[in-house]
Amino acid sequence: MRHFKHLTYNDRLKIESWLRVNVSVKDIAVFLGVNVSTIYREIKRGRYNRLNGDTYECVNSYSPDIADCKYRYNLAAKSPDLKIHDDFEFSNFVENKIVNDKYSPAAVLGEIEDKNLKFKTKVCVSTLYNYISKGVFSVLSDNHLPVKSKRKKAALSRKAAKCCAGTSIEKRPDEILQRTCFGHWEMDLVCGKKERGKVLLVFSERYSRFEIIKLIDDKTTTSVVKAINGIERKLGKIRFRQLFKSITVDNGSEFQDFEGIEHSTNGIQRTKVYYCHPYSSWERGTNENQNRLIRRHYPKGTSFNNLKQSDVDKLQNWINNYPRKLFSWSNSNAVFQACLNSI
Repeated sequence: MRHFKHLTYNDRLKIESWLRVNVSVKDIAVFLGVNVSTIYREIKRGRYNRLNGDTYECVNSYSPDIADCKYRYNLAAKSPDLKIHDDFEFSNFVENKIVNDKYSPAAVLGEIEDKNLKFKTKVCVSTLYNYISKGVFSVLSDNHLPVKSKRKKAALSRKAAKCCAGTSIEKRPDEILQRTCFGHWEMDLVCGKKERGKVLLVFSERYSRFEIIKLIDDKTTTSVVKAINGIERKLGKIRFRQLFKSITVDNGSEFQDFEGIEHSTNGIQRTKVYYCHPYSSWERGTNENQNRLIRRHYPKGTSFNNLKQSDVDKLQNWINNYPRKLFSWSNSNAVFQACLNSI
């Protein structure tokens, strides 16, 4: 006799046939190799009232279809016990990091691993996502997770896009593409609300993913060149050339003054600028990924006119200290400092 056997649909069909010829519940249990109580529960699960065509009376009958439907519904509703249990320290830590510090679930678990933090609970990334979706946490929900944007192919206009007179990305050395050396950047603008005013000029170093963010007055070439001049004055001309070997930008009108970007105020070349192909944002992939981190704090439609550079510095510091799987859950700041020490 077998024990702990789940009934199949074929078993239920047999139960229906035996009940019709008045086979006892005990004998049915023996025939199927299960406990008698299993058969009683099964009959109860598939019970329904039907009209007897001979006597026109309602009688209790067993339906294998009803029983199987209820069985599968209850089976789908089952789930394993939560690993988190009453580990409030772990749940509070996760909620604080995602809700307040804008971390992703993977980054939270990565920081726990990197800093060797000890909790009673240990889960994988997919399990943590499932807990959030099921509403296990008191505050944390799917609304607090970073938005996963869907890439859409840009529709090219009939009129061919005008390329910049500067150097095309096609002439950029392979070492920059392969990210094998330090000191090559991507530059972009992050705009706020559709109004005239301040925007964020962002620099993303391709090797370390280190971020520099400057709040500028508007999206003009004058403001862009002015911001770069300010960085050069702060670092010094020699240090600037060591750190900014090249800058890759798109074909926006704000970056058209390639001579002003490439040369210092005294006319000496300080860096090299490469321009992406039109409608090819993936050629500045680092910029695009970093901009998503910025949008966690300043969603689209946010006005930057009331921001101060001190606010932007806090955001820059947050991004550069964000734990990254790419660096075994270390951060860009640590990698950037190591590169500086090697110069």
